[in-house]
Amino acid sequence: MIDTEDKPQKRFINLSTRLLIMTVLFVMLAEVLIWTPSVARYRKTYIEDFINRAYLSMVALDAMPHTQPNQDLENELLRQTDALAIIVNRPDRRMLMVGGDMPPPIDLTLDMRDETFMTLIAEAFETLTRTDNRVIRAIGMPPKQSDITVEVIFDEQTMRAAMLDFSWRIFVLSLVISAITASLVYLSLQWMIVRPIRNLTSAMVGFRENPEDPTRIICPTPRSDEIGTAQHELAEMQSQVQLSLKQKNRLAAMGSAMTRINHDLRNTLATAVLVSDKLQAIEDPEVKRVTPRLMKAIDRAIDLCSQTLNYAADDGLVLRPRAFGLRDLIEELQSILELSEECADLTWSLDVDPDLVIVADRRHLLRALHNLCSNAGQAGAKNLTIQCAIEDGEIVIDVVDDGPGLPEKAQENLFQAFAGSSRDGGTGLGLVIVREVVIEHGGDIELLRTGPDGTAFRIHLPDDIPPHPMDLDTPVS
Repeated sequence: MIDTEDKPQKRFINLSTRLLIMTVLFVMLAEVLIWTPSVARYRKTYIEDFINRAYLSMVALDAMPHTQPNQDLENELLRQTDALAIIVNRPDRRMLMVGGDMPPPIDLTLDMRDETFMTLIAEAFETLTRTDNRVIRAIGMPPKQSDITVEVIFDEQTMRAAMLDFSWRIFVLSLVISAITASLVYLSLQWMIVRPIRNLTSAMVGFRENPEDPTRIICPTPRSDEIGTAQHELAEMQSQVQLSLKQKNRLAAMGSAMTRINHDLRNTLATAVLVSDKLQAIEDPEVKRVTPRLMKAIDRAIDLCSQTLNYAADDGLVLRPRAFGLRDLIEELQSILELSEECADLTWSLDVDPDLVIVADRRHLLRALHNLCSNAGQAGAKNLTIQCAIEDGEIVIDVVDDGPGLPEKAQENLFQAFAGSSRDGGTGLGLVIVREVVIEHGGDIELLRTGPDGTAFRIHLPDDIPPHPMDLDTPVS
């Protein structure tokens, strides 16, 4: 179960609000990127217009009929153009227009003929960030007059005020555009993404509260995009989970009933064994002929009940890995199986390095190999070969017999409980337990081959299983 402390806490700002804020920020960022070259262009245009007005003023003054300069007219023209002085350099002469007083010293000279894009941006930022006034001398050419140069001397504060006014208009316009764009994007995302995701979340929460209620399964919409795919996949997953829960409940009920039946059946079979022992004392030839077959049938029934009860009572493996010699384990297994009736005639061939040490749960690994080898003896094998080696950082154990091979049905249902048995009365639990033990160790088991010449299984075990803390000082057996 998930701890409540690990659950995400509800926040005041939901997904919709975050989308709205991010949209506004991104639109404003785009407007800033647009404003930067715009204000630089505005400053360039402002100075060029200044030069053009100054040139027109000089042309107007030059066209006057009077022969002597009119100081009042020059002052008025300078006031209208916001210039402190105007100089026009013609090929034949040089014209000068100044006010009553001489202009102050020049702080910065700008040649508009040599300005580049980057210098325009840098100078625009410099103009906006300054707080003091500078006297600027701008040099440029009037339109369609490539042989004439105009110089204008003016105060920077006038241009700065115009640039700030332009920037403010851009800012207000950006706010309006951002608000409209953010609203449209917000409504679109709300309709296309946020609301469907909210419905998905509600469906998940409702299904978690009561997964067995068929009305809690989400109804997918006809959408064909990613949201629609998520809805269809969620509906399919909920249906499968609900079906699995129903099957699990039925299997649990059947398992409980089977456990009780097996328990009572085993007691009944025990009584039948006692009766069969008394039958052996009867001298009737027919009874003596039938009694051994009856005893074997009862033994198989008792073994089947015992395996089923053990499998039902197994809640899972608890491993306690420790280091031990693998050959010692296999030799112990050989001595155990030689006492059984099915494996008494097996001829063993061991190809295991005596110095090969493995870190695993010895008891469970012995149980797994016992099931695998006893299956070979029960299938009628006469020779059993066990080979162990280390390959690519893992321990490989091959168990090869010369039995008749696995039937096709057993191969199709391999490692499935009550379905993978190849003999009458078998449960198929042996290979299931082998696979569970191997997987719990972080490995796997595979069927290499099977046929009339025998069957070969291969077990893969990792070579880096850490030992159990309580067994760190356990000597190697």
